[in-house]
Amino acid sequence: MTFKPAPWPRKLRSQHWYGGTSRDAIYHRGWMKNQGYPHDLFDGRPVIGILDTWSDLTPCNGHLRELAEKVKAGIWEAGGFPVEVPVFSASENTFRPTAMMFRNLAAMAVEEAMRGQPIDGAVLLVGCDKTTPSLLMAAASTDLPSIVVTGGPMLNGYFRGERVGSGTHLWKFSEAVKAGEMTQDAFLEAEASMSRSTGTCNTMGTASTMASMAEALGMALSGNAAIPAVDSRRRVLAQMSGRRIVQMVKDDLKPSDIMTKVAFENAIRTNAAIGGSTNAVIHLLAIAGRVGVDLTLDDWDRAGRDVPTIVNLMPSGKYLMEEFFYAGGLPVVLKRLGEAGMLHRGALTVSGGAIWDEVRDVVNWNEDVILPAEKALAASGGIVVLRGNLAPRGAVLKPSAATPALMQHRGRAVVFEDIDDYKARSEDEALDIDETCVMVLKNCGPKGYPGMAEVGNMGLPPKVLRRGITDMVRISDARMSGTAYGTVVLHTAPEAAAGGPLAVVRDGDMIELDVAGRRLHLDVSDAELERRLASWTPSHERPESGYAWLHQAHVEGADTGADLDFLKGCRGSPVGKDSH
Repeated sequence: MTFKPAPWPRKLRSQHWYGGTSRDAIYHRGWMKNQGYPHDLFDGRPVIGILDTWSDLTPCNGHLRELAEKVKAGIWEAGGFPVEVPVFSASENTFRPTAMMFRNLAAMAVEEAMRGQPIDGAVLLVGCDKTTPSLLMAAASTDLPSIVVTGGPMLNGYFRGERVGSGTHLWKFSEAVKAGEMTQDAFLEAEASMSRSTGTCNTMGTASTMASMAEALGMALSGNAAIPAVDSRRRVLAQMSGRRIVQMVKDDLKPSDIMTKVAFENAIRTNAAIGGSTNAVIHLLAIAGRVGVDLTLDDWDRAGRDVPTIVNLMPSGKYLMEEFFYAGGLPVVLKRLGEAGMLHRGALTVSGGAIWDEVRDVVNWNEDVILPAEKALAASGGIVVLRGNLAPRGAVLKPSAATPALMQHRGRAVVFEDIDDYKARSEDEALDIDETCVMVLKNCGPKGYPGMAEVGNMGLPPKVLRRGITDMVRISDARMSGTAYGTVVLHTAPEAAAGGPLAVVRDGDMIELDVAGRRLHLDVSDAELERRLASWTPSHERPESGYAWLHQAHVEGADTGADLDFLKGCRGSPVGKDSH
């Protein structure tokens, strides 16, 4: 794919604020000069916004202000004018009811920060699960030249000689405590080993997945995804990204030039190869909607169906992000995809060149971490899209994290009406459930929770765990953490709170899951299903004011990315009106 750079020099958008000798230009420049900026910085050079999602309450991004200084250095070196702009930071670790509730709000806020202020390009300084997609959504909407710099994963955890993956071992140890296989004191001791350095999750959770998606889309420099947060090479990459964004502005290389349909197909295949999070589905759909690319669940199933999972990382495998980086990181995966004919080699990246040119000569330094195709964790590792009378608009499942024996299953439904019902009843010894049952959780979708929390990987009841059972089929309209595992059907659409068929499943109904056949079926007659739906009324709480009301009124279904309906495909002029 060829790209023709814009002529340089030319007048940039920041000159609408800073150029000339008018009263308004003096007003804008004069206030900036109170920080000690010399006059020649306003001479028409690229003004680069460093959109920093640092926050003390976003632990994954707690080190980003240090990286921002390296980005600034690169911008200065390339002749740009860096300005650091703190922006909305939606933390998966702390936000309630869920950070996903605020992904769209963050995207709106960042979009307006970009659109309304005098910047010519942006460095998206991100890391936590929702900060990466929300800033990519904003960049897609404004279409200003932008480059992603993620914070990088934390170091490996170790507990009593065992490699500990953030999130993945939290679920594992929690289940072990419920099963009586681990003491509470040991669980508390393990806590100290789970997050022993700054950075994002060290598993192939959503943060590392979205860092990989940014690189596969072409929106980050090659190698960005896997460098550990504390590694000096992360700082070098930040500085090089600062240099690169200045040239991107001069060339007018925009997100719409990079994030094309073929770029999204590259990302989908990459997600399959790395055993990436199911959350990538909902985020890429939303980003594509903002940039105007027609991406659907069918594209996920089509493009990712035959891609083997070759990255041996938790939760699908046994290693962590440190080993992935030492083995060669995402460039090795992209090279493997290219060699197998599964990569659009000519796809454009922020480098200004083709993605294949960046990865063709890389070396795999550990074939137990990045596996040969014949030793893949899953021969067909792409996200599976299921349909049927229980999910007319689709549901998703991650085969690399599922139990093969459960991929075709028929079982009796044990229904939880919402998350509170699940918490109240799941540990009751009187609960009528065994390992053959199908656990069903309702009202946890975009409208229902609200926000679509990561509760789809319901913990198994203690009475089942004590029998040595570690997995059951679970179905919901919720999400699950990218660090989680199990035969879990997610994002069922339409969701229960919107009157989807999931809303009327009853205890004792039989449900069929057929992954190979892409089928999810509720064994009741069409007439019975229609009768139940006709008498259904919503039971979830409906907010009456604030952003929660806006979200409830306008959020779309998981099958199209759960964005707000009035924000898709609405790119406009990024130049704000001068109010003076």
